[in-house]
Amino acid sequence: MIVCGVELTGSDAVVCMLKLDRGQISLLESKVRKLSLSKNHTRDDLKHFQAAFSELMAEHEVTCVAIKERMPKGKFAGGAISFKLEAALQLINDTELEVKLLPPALIKSTLAANPLPIPFEETGLKVFQETAFTAAFVGLMAR
Repeated sequence: MIVCGVELTGSDAVVCMLKLDRGQISLLESKVRKLSLSKNHTRDDLKHFQAAFSELMAEHEVTCVAIKERMPKGKFAGGAISFKLEAALQLINDTELEVKLLPPALIKSTLAANPLPIPFEETGLKVFQETAFTAAFVGLMAR
């Protein structure tokens, strides 16, 4: 099973892919660390973003996308564009791809029950991918 963790920030979808094979978790190599929506945010731009994301998932044989849920209100509320990106990902027309949102409470409880097997610093990922890495790990563990 391969899970893609996603953190939506501004007009970017930061990604990290993990594979679970016979109880072993491994990091999938990918040159793509994030996908961005163009500045115009038109319908065509959203369709292009959706197609590019879908193509990346197919290329790496991802079966599940785990998105860190953003708050709709309050101090840590997500921006309007990130909600558009979330909708574009949820509406990918691929019956083989499961897209799920990870509420903060689920992330916290899953990490309490299943701590990360290695410190993030040892993964070799970029610092901005840490939340996507955590989302992918929780996506694997919370099945």
